[in-house]
Amino acid sequence: MKIKFTKEMIIGLVVIISLAFLYLGINYLKGINLFKPVNHYYVTCSNVKDITISTPVYIDGFKVGLVRSMAYDYSTNGKISVEISLEKNMRLTRGSYVSIEKTLLSGAELHLHLNTYVDEYLKSGASLEGKIPGDMMSTIQEKVLPQISELIPALDSILHGLQELVSHPALSQSLNHIENTTAQLEVSSRQLNRLLGNDIPVIADNLKTTSGNFALLSEEMKNLNLTASVNSLNLTLDNLNTMTVRLNSKDNSLGLLLNDSSLYKNLNLTLDNLSGLFIDIKQHPKRYVHFSLF
Repeated sequence: MKIKFTKEMIIGLVVIISLAFLYLGINYLKGINLFKPVNHYYVTCSNVKDITISTPVYIDGFKVGLVRSMAYDYSTNGKISVEISLEKNMRLTRGSYVSIEKTLLSGAELHLHLNTYVDEYLKSGASLEGKIPGDMMSTIQEKVLPQISELIPALDSILHGLQELVSHPALSQSLNHIENTTAQLEVSSRQLNRLLGNDIPVIADNLKTTSGNFALLSEEMKNLNLTASVNSLNLTLDNLNTMTVRLNSKDNSLGLLLNDSSLYKNLNLTLDNLSGLFIDIKQHPKRYVHFSLF
């Protein structure tokens, strides 16, 4: 028998298919793959702030699942049950727990911590303990803010000291001195550039000329017969030495004249006699000179 689809049946079928695709699409956008086999576990938490449906579940930084649903358990003094779905091959050991880590961008993440000291695995649907470590903001409020409060008076004192330092006249004078020194350095730099550009080349040319003259003098001195000059000088020195020796000896007239004291005394005596003779001649010339006209 041939089945006839009425218009109402076709519309209803299209609506059902559309709703199915919509459901699958929404879950796909949430990261839920309905066709992939998973294991379900329940995490008991006291606070699920920043946790939402499809919040990722990580182990050692690797994503292994996500949050499927959350329900408030009124029978256990306000505990909240969070259902997580993990990959089929991801099995949890007894004693494992889940920590809720706060993040700056995504709000919060669930991190699995396995108990590696046991080999007993939990069955799907088991419950895990959820822990909330100290988040960043609470750490800042408890540890950082008190230290900042203690630093505020010190910062105030430092700022006050800096203000006094900036307003002190000595600082202005120092800046003026630095400015004057910089100006003097600029003038010195210009003078040095002028010296390097004008005077140094002239000095270098003079040094080059002097070096050439020294080279010529060295070449001329090299060509001189220094051996003959030295030999001649040695001969002259030997002659002088010989003459000095002979002058000091008494075997010659000049040596006797220089070294014999008796000769010196005789000469003095002779000079004294001559001096007396001249005096006597001057006083009594008639004793020695006679004039006769006839």
